[in-house]
Amino acid sequence: MLRSPRAPARTKRPFGRGVERLFDCNVFKMRSRLRSTGQMSYKQLILNKIYIELTLIEDQYLKKSYSMNPKVVDRFLDRAKKWKPEMTLLREICQDCGLTEEFKWMHPCYTYQGKNIVLIHGFKEYCALLFHKGALLKDTDKILIQQTQNVQSARQIRFTGLQEIMDLKSTIKAYIFEAVEVEKAGLEVPMKKTSEFKIPDEFKEALDKDPDLKTAFQSLTPGRQRGYLLYFSQAKQSATRANRVEKLIPKILQGKGLNDQ
Repeated sequence: MLRSPRAPARTKRPFGRGVERLFDCNVFKMRSRLRSTGQMSYKQLILNKIYIELTLIEDQYLKKSYSMNPKVVDRFLDRAKKWKPEMTLLREICQDCGLTEEFKWMHPCYTYQGKNIVLIHGFKEYCALLFHKGALLKDTDKILIQQTQNVQSARQIRFTGLQEIMDLKSTIKAYIFEAVEVEKAGLEVPMKKTSEFKIPDEFKEALDKDPDLKTAFQSLTPGRQRGYLLYFSQAKQSATRANRVEKLIPKILQGKGLNDQ
């Protein structure tokens, strides 16, 4: 039986032993699974190993430099199909306030000593500056908006044009500086307990009908319970809520959260 030629010696990678082990672990699993079934040649294995390595480098190495790499935000703005001038100006305002530019949740995020202060994001009808602890701001100009009734901490300032941002520039900076002071003071938004969240009628009916579902839901962590309750409550129509409940019952019975795979 002919053996596959030995792979060339590995060159030293600059990404640390932890990433090295993760490379080899993934390659070993792939090789064991595919080679045992004869689905992949040695050449294909090598090519796939290279692909895995590049993917891991992107996910685990490059992401570490997002907070110090303005090119990431540059690319975000270059690719923006809407609100590019508005978001660019909001970026300048945040930088003028001495915040650190990072890239989180696929959006430009601005922090103070590692604490999230504001995030820039765009929607179909508007772009916005999201204050992570906006509920604690005084909002003297009455411009902060709560996205939905279920949002406890964050608040938005919404914009529909460049001139609107220019007119509010000094006010925006004042709100940012106040948000920084909130972080300096170590203030936290008092969050509602899971028991304080209203259970939608459609979900309550399902729980009453199925004891196993009720037990499974009560066994979830408080965070997972809140995730489901918020998701069900966001639907405005009863039929939509009922449909969401029906689709997610199997996941609850499996003990999984809303975003668990």
